[in-house]
Amino acid sequence: MKWVKRGRVFDPSRDRRRWYTTFGQAPATLILEDRVRVYFSARPDPDVNGQFVSYTGFLDLDRDDPTIILDVSEKPILDLGDIGMFDEFGIYPTSVIAEGDQLRAYYGGWTRCTSVPFNVAIGLAESTDGGQTFSRVGKGPVVSYSPDEPFVISGPKIRRFGGLWVLYYIAGRQWVLDNGRPEPVYKIRMAVSDDGINWAKENRDLIAPVLGELEAQASPDVQYFDGLYHMFFCYRHGTDYRNGERGYRIGYAFSGDGFNWERSDDQAGITVSDEGWDAEMVCYPHVFALDGKIFMLYIGNGVGREGFGLAERVE
Repeated sequence: MKWVKRGRVFDPSRDRRRWYTTFGQAPATLILEDRVRVYFSARPDPDVNGQFVSYTGFLDLDRDDPTIILDVSEKPILDLGDIGMFDEFGIYPTSVIAEGDQLRAYYGGWTRCTSVPFNVAIGLAESTDGGQTFSRVGKGPVVSYSPDEPFVISGPKIRRFGGLWVLYYIAGRQWVLDNGRPEPVYKIRMAVSDDGINWAKENRDLIAPVLGELEAQASPDVQYFDGLYHMFFCYRHGTDYRNGERGYRIGYAFSGDGFNWERSDDQAGITVSDEGWDAEMVCYPHVFALDGKIFMLYIGNGVGREGFGLAERVE
């Protein structure tokens, strides 16, 4: 693979809304007839205790030139959960797919903890108004913790392959202390379903680590083209990753069946820039086909604090 960066598309500091003031995280597309809708997560200012919440909204890009923003939603697509619910403090990230006349959104729902900062499980919401707003299918998650996956079930990317619902996601393996600060280590996993609601987990890591067992992997994004399944994801060191050397990079793996993967990061074709908003890290890739071309959305420094950009695949 080889990608040419088309520049930063969304900078949250330039177009603040009532529902956010910073971050532009986890972009994922829904291709519409006249535009490309990008669902993303962002945050308002922290509360008096320095705590953030996260919402998901969307922006629309020009289909003829997806570097041009046509519109940004005035409010989130889904309110935070009520007190005590699994998504009381965050809706992030979100992956949307069409199902008949409706749309389904699979999302990470965040709750706060005491010994560690958070836990996450995957929720499901549906839209009947073209993706402007969504409603929960229930008060609890559809994919949650289990004996083999004890925490941080997140990063959902929903796909339909051959009539089968396939969910690629991440599962926490352990928390490690980095100068007294708990940091999560998670690996890429998958589950399958006949209806998109009841899931059978594979219960195994899909991608072998290259940075040792403390390598954290995130945002598995799978597309099928050129006769293969292609997974773009991101990975980082388990500790001290908020700097340029040990921060997130984009990885790549390929598969003939979508279940068994061969990692080949040197074929990812994209890395940090020499300077600017994506010079410290590149992560949370999302690949999509549009009118005969293949594009990638990705976030940069500060895990999306400075927004997200676009790259185009070239031969």
